[in-house]
Amino acid sequence: MHKLLVHGDQESAYSFNNRQRGGKNTASSDHAWAVTRALAADAVRVGWNRASFVQVLVDGPYKAGHHARSIQHRRGYDRAAEWVRRAWDGAREHVQATDRVCTRQDFHASLAAFRARIERTPWKGLAGKTDLRNLIARMDICARSGGWDHTVSERELAERMGCSRTTARNSNQRLKDARLLRQLDHGSATEGARWMLISLVETTSRAWTTPQGPKAGGVMSGPTARPASAEADIDSRAAAALMNLDAFVHYGLGGSGLAIIAALAQMARQTVRELQGTASIARPTAYRQLRRLMALGLVLREGEVYNLSPEALEGVGAPSADSPVPVSSWRNAAERLGTTGVGERRAGRHQAERTSWTEERARRKSRRPGGRLSAHPSVAVQSLVRADGCVIDATSGEVIEDLYVARDGCWIWHEEVDLAS
Repeated sequence: MHKLLVHGDQESAYSFNNRQRGGKNTASSDHAWAVTRALAADAVRVGWNRASFVQVLVDGPYKAGHHARSIQHRRGYDRAAEWVRRAWDGAREHVQATDRVCTRQDFHASLAAFRARIERTPWKGLAGKTDLRNLIARMDICARSGGWDHTVSERELAERMGCSRTTARNSNQRLKDARLLRQLDHGSATEGARWMLISLVETTSRAWTTPQGPKAGGVMSGPTARPASAEADIDSRAAAALMNLDAFVHYGLGGSGLAIIAALAQMARQTVRELQGTASIARPTAYRQLRRLMALGLVLREGEVYNLSPEALEGVGAPSADSPVPVSSWRNAAERLGTTGVGERRAGRHQAERTSWTEERARRKSRRPGGRLSAHPSVAVQSLVRADGCVIDATSGEVIEDLYVARDGCWIWHEEVDLAS
């Protein structure tokens, strides 16, 4: 919030679907309204009063108050103060109506509510299942860190999700576009980027209709409601324990197979129709994945309902008519699916990239001028200067080229300047 107040919204985190009430709705005004509301909410939480907030935005030199000062310049101080007060009043109502996160227990209660909404939100398609893995991995990281802010690199995230680095990067961008994820910084050479999970936007549809609306003639005329089916409901903790295994890579069971197991782990004895809703998958995908899971002995069929085998979450199948020889472990399942060693090769490739980057950083550091001067003080030492004017490295004893003693007695680098340019 301090960075937002002083420097403004540099990352455009508040420039999406934010419409002010009772004011002119333009892109710049809506953006300024969202920024002001965010700052007002934080000011209410830390104990500011409305007069102090108005003074800081209107009279202060901070970039976040640029819109308020422009209103003051065009319409006077009273109109600008009224605009800021409306933002303050709305933010105060929001803060008073929501529970404050003050302790670690409060955060874990909020994280549990967030997890429940994630589990009951339909994540459809290949991209949706990838985004679900992304959020599940980040929820586990946040649970350990104790806050919504967390640090993770693309490589570490890809290993947790069980996918490639490019897939993880594309998923991050989709979640950022959906305003479910915010990137706080880009990290450093030794640490990953800092991220923050934000509130989930409702994505379910209660009454889908045909895009054309009602039409005359035929049995399909009129608005057709979506057939009633079970709502999305999975066990995200079971998915978190399995999604990085080789059996659930793209060419193995994939995200749809993981969703079926997580849905059956949450609620046993489901039909194909129910799995379409709870696992958020299409009917052909459900039949295809159920056949593969039954062939491995991980899913058992009883009439029209399906159950997990007693030790399915450990990768141990049960013998049945569909699986005379069930799998004995998840590694055995990966061998049958032809995906053995994918995660190990991915982790090895990532480690090789980290090692290569560490060596490259060391090589660049050794070539920097600052590294050559590390053994020399700012003031020239005559014992390090030869009779011919060359400077000797105190550590290696070699001559440092282009380093001389200036007239004021300090070191100076001589660089050739291209006068033609």
